[in-house]
Amino acid sequence: MEVSAALMVGLGLVAGLAGFVDAIAGGGGLLTLPALLMAGLPTDLALGTNKGQSVFGSGAALWRFARSPLLNRPRARQSALPAFAGAALGVLLVRHVPNDVLRPAVLVLLGAVALVLLFRRGPPAGGPPRQRHVGLVVAVAAGLGFYDGFFGPGTGTFLIMAYVTLWHDRMDEASANAKVANFMSNLASMVAFASVGAVVWQLALPMAVGQAVGGRLGAQVTVTRGSPLVRMVVIGVSLALVARLTWQVVTG
Repeated sequence: MEVSAALMVGLGLVAGLAGFVDAIAGGGGLLTLPALLMAGLPTDLALGTNKGQSVFGSGAALWRFARSPLLNRPRARQSALPAFAGAALGVLLVRHVPNDVLRPAVLVLLGAVALVLLFRRGPPAGGPPRQRHVGLVVAVAAGLGFYDGFFGPGTGTFLIMAYVTLWHDRMDEASANAKVANFMSNLASMVAFASVGAVVWQLALPMAVGQAVGGRLGAQVTVTRGSPLVRMVVIGVSLALVARLTWQVVTG
């Protein structure tokens, strides 16, 4: 496809905003994946390119969180490899789904993510951390890693919800801890998609610059502003997505 400078700049700006939002509350793919589809990429290339750029945002955010007290390092070690393996398996499956089946599925899943985020009950505001068996850590990381490899958008937000609900993390702690599995699943997905030529690097690299900047800034804001900001952004992501989907339906 022909890639203009205006398209690269526009996608880079979208990626910067997505990286910022994703570092705080997840959901960055809800911005970047539709942008890539609207740019004219087939669904499989849009999914691959989305991973090619998003790994830079999650990596930049994780780098900042790793230097903060928010990150639970034992859980990080337990979740990294399962998330990587789950995402790799998800990519293997999605590569065998025809484009004419995948595009409607992507739209349905986007709508499902929006509904879950919008109508879920507010999580507890933290408390004594729960001790959980390592098997649960592995299951959550591998399951959501698989979802990330197969589809992607909302993975970080689902991880935050899981850590708040199951481990009683504060929202800012959950945001930091989610980035470990999210980065590893993004990395596995990027490698798998790139190995079969499903990443359009002409678009992914300009977007990667925006992701790195946005991810670093978003993580910094999370560290300094804490749980109230994370909760607010999660709700904002939900409402923005619902508004976008409603507009698409109304305008045809």
